[in-house]
Amino acid sequence: MDPITGLPRSRRSTEDVHREGLTTETHDWTLVKALDLVVDQKVVIIDGNTAIEAACDTLIKNNVSSAPVYDNKTKSYVGMFDWADVMTYLLIVLKKKDILEQQRKSDEELTSEFNDLLRLAIQCQPIPVRLASDLSNRNPFYSVLPETSLLQVVELFGSGTHRVAILDADGNMKGILTQSKVVNYLYQNVTKFPQIEQLFPKLLHDLDIGKSTVISAQADSFVLDALTMMNKNSLSSIAIVDNDGVLLGNISMTDVKYILRSYSHSLLWRTCQQFVSHVRSRQGLEDGQDKYPVFDVRLTSTLGFTIAKLVATRAHRIWVVDDRMRTIGLVSLTDVLGLFARAAGANPNLKPKRGSVSSSSTCNVIEESGK
Repeated sequence: MDPITGLPRSRRSTEDVHREGLTTETHDWTLVKALDLVVDQKVVIIDGNTAIEAACDTLIKNNVSSAPVYDNKTKSYVGMFDWADVMTYLLIVLKKKDILEQQRKSDEELTSEFNDLLRLAIQCQPIPVRLASDLSNRNPFYSVLPETSLLQVVELFGSGTHRVAILDADGNMKGILTQSKVVNYLYQNVTKFPQIEQLFPKLLHDLDIGKSTVISAQADSFVLDALTMMNKNSLSSIAIVDNDGVLLGNISMTDVKYILRSYSHSLLWRTCQQFVSHVRSRQGLEDGQDKYPVFDVRLTSTLGFTIAKLVATRAHRIWVVDDRMRTIGLVSLTDVLGLFARAAGANPNLKPKRGSVSSSSTCNVIEESGK
């Protein structure tokens, strides 16, 4: 990898370039089919009647951050269950006073499923995961057909959707396509796609990304407070800073698994700095080596360098810091994929609609904001 641009050092050979002119092989990434990225993928599916605790174990054992939930009664997928839902559920269970306040709200403010969830939580009964899928209201279930183009998927991802299911016309699950999988694919094959390759040497500052208001938690604050802040502000990650605003680390929704594993709920009342150290220690044990991820870039960093770090650390976002290591913004996979979509001529104000996504027309995939 080039340390500046993030581009792979190996370039296409003269023979490869010559071969391109003699074949019909496409080097237009927008024409790649969604199915091509999930060939032979093993999909973890959770039965809708599975208790939340068991569903969490399924995510942990299979090392996945989310899984589709299937309701055998309706013979359909009813949602995605992920760590954002787990965190929301965790906060509900821990804050009984909040639950009682929710129950006093009108029927219009609460769905029947959420009322059931609150009732079961108060009675300490096992809660089926079908009632908790997309409890966070952040990652609803979207599906696309196998022949859907990568451009249509990237349009969805660039507007904030984190994952889509690939279902054939009969409703059979073919795979789950995520933001990170698409970014990894485009990064590994960037030299085949000139439209994306030309973006890699550009600076974050020139691309007008990476500088925004950062919500952070103090290193000496409790983990529970940080999770509450993330939930309140619909964040998937929060920066952990010292008293001078210097970046020390971050807590993400996927880190919730370290609290649930072995029922280590006491971690909720540790400081954020202690929790970050705990997570790094656990990651080191799991990977067989010390793991201290490099999670920051500068506004003068190139897009390619930023993507390379995202890929290397398997992170969904990376913090932007100034010369004093204070956080001034972040770059997420959503930002990166939004750039790719706009470079291909997509409407930058497109937002996805819930439910199935057709590949026959972009009108069925997206709707313009404000309508």
